[in-house]
Amino acid sequence: MAPSRFENLPRRTVGGHEVPVATGFRARALGLSLLDREDAGPGLLIPRCAAVHTFGMRFALDVHFLDADGIVLSTRPAVPPRRFVSHRGAAAVLEIPV
Repeated sequence: MAPSRFENLPRRTVGGHEVPVATGFRARALGLSLLDREDAGPGLLIPRCAAVHTFGMRFALDVHFLDADGIVLSTRPAVPPRRFVSHRGAAAVLEIPV
């Protein structure tokens, strides 16, 4: 079951993953933080974003930076908790639990 903060969010298929799209403040601010891996679901797409942090994460993330067309510009595999990653020019970030 998806966390309540993702229940009413739109969904989009990106790179073969159907993920919620973080459109609201709460979803964008919290992302996947404070969740256990089994509660995180397939991941989260954060539009209008070029940088994310993993403070408050309980598991590593594969972070994919996307251009405006959804094409992967860069991937940071297995980013552990308490890190900051960015990619200049990214239009969105796809976070996938490892």
